[in-house]
Amino acid sequence: SRISSLIRSLASPMALQERIKVVLLACGSFNPITNMHLRMFELARDYLEDTGRYQVVKGIISPVGDAYKKKGLIEALHRVEMARLATETSNWITVDDWESQQAEWVETAKVVRHHHAELFADKNQAEVDTVRFGKRSRLEENDDICQSSSIDPSRTAAPELKLLCGADVLESFSVPHLWKHDDIAEIVGRYGLVCITRSGCDAEKFVYQSDVLHKHRRNIHIVREWVTNEISATHVRRALCRGQSVRYLLPDHVLDYIHHLGLYSDESEKKNANVILAPLQRYTGTAD
Repeated sequence: SRISSLIRSLASPMALQERIKVVLLACGSFNPITNMHLRMFELARDYLEDTGRYQVVKGIISPVGDAYKKKGLIEALHRVEMARLATETSNWITVDDWESQQAEWVETAKVVRHHHAELFADKNQAEVDTVRFGKRSRLEENDDICQSSSIDPSRTAAPELKLLCGADVLESFSVPHLWKHDDIAEIVGRYGLVCITRSGCDAEKFVYQSDVLHKHRRNIHIVREWVTNEISATHVRRALCRGQSVRYLLPDHVLDYIHHLGLYSDESEKKNANVILAPLQRYTGTAD
């Protein structure tokens, strides 16, 4: 019947060209980047595309700047380079160093805003280029090219930007003075969050217990990792300091880079040991 056909058409997955394009942004220390950091992108893409509503077109890794003042945080230039080495075999995950180059620590909400603005700038430039190409084509080949050079809104619309994180980040929203309430509301309410579950962290419980997260729960995608892998950058650094093997926890090129420069040691782990974390300084007015 006509009603049954309508129901089937509504329930069927959207055609690829009709799906909402999404860019995934991961912010963090990446100290060092691990295979699990990369795995998060793959899990998130599979989950979103399996809904039939989204097409993930890009992933962005944005290492935090040195001014974050986290204990054991090595220089951003090394963390950015390791991230680039880790993603050199990926055809969709990239590394952006804008955040890491800022003189002061940049709140995650501002980083998200920056990349959202970049996406719109790219879209606008694409539209300008398409119009220019269309004009040249009409002059060269007249009416036959006009049709092919017209702007397709589904192709030029800017993708949605969603913050990709682990459940530990979701849990950190409740830590006093670590996040601004307005920033959490903006990230989750305006952009959206894709959260990868982690052993020992109950993501659904965090969402339920937080008023701001519960309010925007429809913008939070919780992705369960059934093949659990608890690689921790902290544990990796500890093993490196002890001279133990971390092969197969990191991409080979990243591990070679670490060994070549001797990046992690007892001395590097003491860096910022007596310094208050940047957000705690900013939101409590506490100096070093």
